Amino acid sequence: MTLDTIRDAIPDYARDLKLNLGSVLTPQGAPGLTEKQLWSVALATAIASRNNAFTRDIEALAREHLDDADVTGARAAAAIMGMNNIYYRFLHLVEDGEYQSMPARLRMNVIGNPGIDKLDFELLSLAVSAVNGCGLCISSHEKKLRSHGIAREPIQSAVRIAAVIHAVAVVLESVQG
Repeated sequence: MTLDTIRDAIPDYARDLKLNLGSVLTPQGAPGLTEKQLWSVALATAIASRNNAFTRDIEALAREHLDDADVTGARAAAAIMGMNNIYYRFLHLVEDGEYQSMPARLRMNVIGNPGIDKLDFELLSLAVSAVNGCGLCISSHEKKLRSHGIAREPIQSAVRIAAVIHAVAVVLESVQG
């Protein structure tokens, strides 16, 4: 599996996605991110995009840059944000402050001990939250990253990767049937 193989499977009507996929998954196309961060974001957001075949392909490519702990961290970010994004999106959209004062009563231990660098986990959580459309979580993770000195450029790079990965996953799902 190569990135070109994935790009070749994208139909011509989504040519922009072919071009974007080829650029955002490079250090030049993802300014401010390390190769490890770039591929961790790609993997976490592929998982969140729910296209199993595409996720397997991205994981195969990502493993060239990630160790087992990084792969597990990406999976953990997709898993916990899959839960949190639903719950916190509800809190945000219901507009009833009483719900916000109630304890969540959901286990989220992985956030405190993700097995990878905590700021990298925040970055993955932000990217997955963007895919899942949780404004409250996006805002929270972005503020945490910025409060720890992370510049806007790597944050933007992570969200750009998330946007392209999600769009490619959706298009490939539609043509794979």
